[in-house]
Amino acid sequence: MTIVTAAADCEASRLAAVLAHFAREGFARCEPRLLQPAHVFLDRSGEDFRGRLYLTSDGSGAEYCLRPEFTIPVCLDYLGSPRAGQPAAFAYGGSVFRAPEHGATGDGEFLQAGLESFGRQDREAADAEILVAALEAAAAAGATALSVHMGDAGLVAAFLESLDMPPIWRRRLAAGHARGQRIADIFASPRRNGGSEQSGVLAALTKVDPADARRLVEDLLTIAGIAAVGGRSAAEIAERFLDQATLAEGAGVSNETRALAEAFFAIEGAPESASAAMRRLAADARLDLSAALDAFDMRARAIAARGLAVDDMRFSASFARHLDYYTGFVFEARHGDDGESVIGGGRYDRLFKTLGAASDIPAVGAAIWIDRLSPGAGEA
Repeated sequence: MTIVTAAADCEASRLAAVLAHFAREGFARCEPRLLQPAHVFLDRSGEDFRGRLYLTSDGSGAEYCLRPEFTIPVCLDYLGSPRAGQPAAFAYGGSVFRAPEHGATGDGEFLQAGLESFGRQDREAADAEILVAALEAAAAAGATALSVHMGDAGLVAAFLESLDMPPIWRRRLAAGHARGQRIADIFASPRRNGGSEQSGVLAALTKVDPADARRLVEDLLTIAGIAAVGGRSAAEIAERFLDQATLAEGAGVSNETRALAEAFFAIEGAPESASAAMRRLAADARLDLSAALDAFDMRARAIAARGLAVDDMRFSASFARHLDYYTGFVFEARHGDDGESVIGGGRYDRLFKTLGAASDIPAVGAAIWIDRLSPGAGEA
């Protein structure tokens, strides 16, 4: 019991040090409710996340959960306040609850701290402020010399949009990248099963004009008397079927486009050298990535202006944080290159609209796992 108490006291002390640093930097303390509507988290992370939540329900059957993280609750509190849409900066700290996964042990309660910046139009400067404030707060709590890894979901989106490929392939590449899949694996899957009853139809559909193929599928559904399935109209079913055909056959993606995508996602290194490599690739392929790359360089300069050694940070075009709401800068700080993430965060301008805002609101934030501030400590 003494050891547990000593460890708890140590974590509480570290949390206090982190929050004290955030207060000195001008971030107002925000304390979201412990009980949160479960659907908000399930809508974004999927039903698979249900097993990580501690759930309950009220008399009407509405599901609630113990707070599994802080970002979404802080966003909801901000949206419900008179300051919604205006620039605001918040810090938080306290317990979050996630059931252990994959047979891991633990009580499912963790201390987390973090900060969020909303409504600022100078996005690159706000990105730099959040990264630096999080790193300095972790250092104030004893975690120094953390290794910073970063990516850019906005730059990835701009690159994919510039490629000559069907929208379904852009969506698959974006989703696969967000999940951390290798590009070669995304292109390799799904493959058509030669024994499938649908395989002949799928192959035939890729060999005709898309408009003709769509009309053919709609006509076949109409002849069969199928008006809707699972709430989808015949036109929507046809569109889905054609998407499957395109993916199964790899249709619409030339060898050159695939090679270009693989080359882009292989780029990594210090931000300055990575930017130069991406500019060369864009110029050679005649892609217009200038706006996204200019923002990338502006962010790197903003980080350097705050005293951090940008050349010691590592950018990777394939880096992602496995959450689909990120829209720009993403990063993690670790003990060593391969250590567990101590700090994680990024930009998520589109999240507010999914939570009920009338329009997107610029937003960037970071979370610190207090139990991981010491190397080798903590699992989540």
